Amino acid sequence: MATLLSKAQIGYDYAQYDLGFGGNINRVYGDAETIRSTPSAHISFTYNYTPYVNYVVEAQGGILEGGDVNSMSGRYFRNVYKAIVFRGQLQAGELIRYSDSKFFNGLKNLYVSAGFGYIMNSMHAINRQSYVITDYVTPGEDKSNELFLPIRLGYEFKFFNQYDEPSFKVDIGGTYNHDFGDGLDGFKAGTSKDNFIQYGITLKFAIGGVTSYRKKVSY
Repeated sequence: MATLLSKAQIGYDYAQYDLGFGGNINRVYGDAETIRSTPSAHISFTYNYTPYVNYVVEAQGGILEGGDVNSMSGRYFRNVYKAIVFRGQLQAGELIRYSDSKFFNGLKNLYVSAGFGYIMNSMHAINRQSYVITDYVTPGEDKSNELFLPIRLGYEFKFFNQYDEPSFKVDIGGTYNHDFGDGLDGFKAGTSKDNFIQYGITLKFAIGGVTSYRKKVSY
């Protein structure tokens, strides 16, 4: 009887926890005229309330860079940053019926995500003085700590083990991060806050706490 019940759950079971490792390409939209692409790395822990409702804690570290000393303002910065992020994530599979449609089955792993983050900025290189405009200097701070709002759109490719449990995932997506401060680039200029966009990939590994979902996960 126990064997029959176990077999009946094949395709419905999933791990409640994932450990993830990945990287991002970052682009800052702040007070420096030139936009540059820079790398960062992250490690994450995910609690899967269901296969499609997830809560993610992520630690990041990397570089934010932009500007050009030969531009009109002369602004250039290189920020070696650290950040901690918490996001709630909702995948389409929680809301749609996907068992009878290949299209919706493919769509079920599309997700939206939002939360909050805390970033620690440290300028390892910065130029505040213009070499084009005489006596023009942009004020700012070399170090700051700020809150930001991450909004992410992505897709999670799920790979299943012999028990039809999603044991490995590849998460790709883009994140818009709205900074509530003005210190990402080390400059205080204008009235708008700094923002940065990240394009990232995360490899996630199931690490236990297997439970069952109300719908079959694998099709």
